[in-house]
Amino acid sequence: MRLVFFGTPEAAVPSLRALVAAGHEVLAVVTQPDRRRGRGNQLSPSPVKAAATALSIPVVHSVAELADVDAEWGIVVAYGAMIKPEVLAVLPMLNVHFSLLPRWRGAAPVERAILAGDAQTGVTIMTLEATLDTGPIHAEKRTSIGTKTAQALTAELAESGAQLLVEVLATPSRLGHARAQKGPATYAEKLTSDTFHLRPEIPVEDLERIVRLGKAWCTIAQKRVRVLEASGESTPATPGELVVRDGGVGLATGDGILWLTLVQPEGSTAMTAQSWWGGARLAPDATWG
Repeated sequence: MRLVFFGTPEAAVPSLRALVAAGHEVLAVVTQPDRRRGRGNQLSPSPVKAAATALSIPVVHSVAELADVDAEWGIVVAYGAMIKPEVLAVLPMLNVHFSLLPRWRGAAPVERAILAGDAQTGVTIMTLEATLDTGPIHAEKRTSIGTKTAQALTAELAESGAQLLVEVLATPSRLGHARAQKGPATYAEKLTSDTFHLRPEIPVEDLERIVRLGKAWCTIAQKRVRVLEASGESTPATPGELVVRDGGVGLATGDGILWLTLVQPEGSTAMTAQSWWGGARLAPDATWG
């Protein structure tokens, strides 16, 4: 088929590569403009743009640049912007969405599924509509969440979504006969810095889930510390205290202790909690929050 691909982050790259490998003609890739990234603040292409360039596929940064492209379908995977109704009116589009719709419509479905403690999530192939993630479903594939991190779960869904997308395009019955979404809808609101803020009043099980998102942080003795890896223990504790026991360092909440494994103090590199504690030289009554 003749396709136009819309995508931006690393999670969209497996679908682009799978389409090319399956023999589809990707006429153009639409992705977000280059952005300044890294310590050098240099302009860098999106992961999708880099992949498209390697595959010798033309890349544009605006839908308006597609006026002369004769495509049969548009494919949207984490593009990062809404597609206007007038575009959908002339080019039907399939969307690879990383949840089991209608649960977790919106910007952060993987993270919201983890935070909610969902046992399962998955990937859905749907027809794109002008309204947010409401389109009819062509196929879905489920997976368990367990203790997976957001990064690991996203990578898994990206691969399974790419495979399912190719299957849908190759199966006329799936492509031509989508079903309406059923069940109550939930919305995956955007994540903010506060989403990742570990606080003493949060149950320890929820703190573990926040850490699995990958950007968790708290303040310890008035200094900001990123918590990269940690595990929870359900036990009586005094919220806000630092617990040091058998070489371990923990953050006490009302119902347990979050034992730190890997941390990154502000202005430093990642290190084990024991190494950080050994050099921090905190006062015996230091607290966290």
